[in-house]
Amino acid sequence: MKLVFATLMLLLGLGPMTGALAQDKPILTVYSYASFVGKYGPGARVKERFEATCDCTLNWVATDDAGTLLARLKLEGPGSKADVALGLDANLVAEAGATGLFAPHDRDLSGLDLPVAWTDRTFVPFDWSYLAFVYNAERFSRPPASLRELVEDPKGPTVIIEDPRTSAPGLGFLLWMQAVQGDQAGAGWSRLRPRIVTFTKGWSEAYGLFLKGEADMVLSYTTSPAYHVAVEKKSNFRAAAFAEGNYVHVEVAGVLKTARQPGLARAFIDFMLSDAFQGLMPEGNWMYPVRRPAAGLPASFDGLAQPPRGLMIAPEAVRENRRSWTDGWLAATSR
Repeated sequence: MKLVFATLMLLLGLGPMTGALAQDKPILTVYSYASFVGKYGPGARVKERFEATCDCTLNWVATDDAGTLLARLKLEGPGSKADVALGLDANLVAEAGATGLFAPHDRDLSGLDLPVAWTDRTFVPFDWSYLAFVYNAERFSRPPASLRELVEDPKGPTVIIEDPRTSAPGLGFLLWMQAVQGDQAGAGWSRLRPRIVTFTKGWSEAYGLFLKGEADMVLSYTTSPAYHVAVEKKSNFRAAAFAEGNYVHVEVAGVLKTARQPGLARAFIDFMLSDAFQGLMPEGNWMYPVRRPAAGLPASFDGLAQPPRGLMIAPEAVRENRRSWTDGWLAATSR
């Protein structure tokens, strides 16, 4: 009799559905970049800690990099399944905001630990670092002291740089060149081009090639050596601080206007600024947190390169000039 009853319930769709409904939790979908949510990134621990507070399921959706993340959101438009986009950077906020896809954050961000003032009302920073060229001091011991020296010395180091069309650090270096070289940026690219081993699609590929010894230096972050100290117990990796200053890289998140879980999305943004999330950034994403964790920074961050100043071009200027600056880079490096 019990078997007949169970079979009837299955046929009617009542038994399992009732149980499933009782166990279902709301799903928050967060788009981010692959290295954040991958095996070596902080994504799994962020998921675990947030789910402990929300009675929900956090679903990560990965793209290659910040550039491809924004491109996907533009392609999907209002039909995107994303509730939150995490991993865009400050250079893209004006362009991302102009899509009309994001809602205001309504948060007081005046107390953030950033080297630049943050006034954007749509996107919320979650970590930052300075862009820098990283080198292995056991293989290469004479890093340039300035960006100008890097560009102009024909016998200078070979470098690997990310493509500014697809990569956040690659775009950052394009802007760094523009900030320092101005109208001479095209000529600077032409002088540097013979020593550029390759332009990679993203950071992971670039850093992997550098670790294989394919170039003297790689475009990365001043915080990258902390990984080698903490994980590999190696102190031979260094980042070069340049006399003109290093470009500031700030990563941000935003809530989509079409979020299917707007309450959870806002709760995630609040969680993102909490100690539980911020404490994962130094030795999880190998970046500085935007709010100093109660425990402070780990020992692996002691002695990191400190540039004399942080450089940053206003996001609106980036939006207005990005295409022409990219075209100039293409023209100079494809000769």
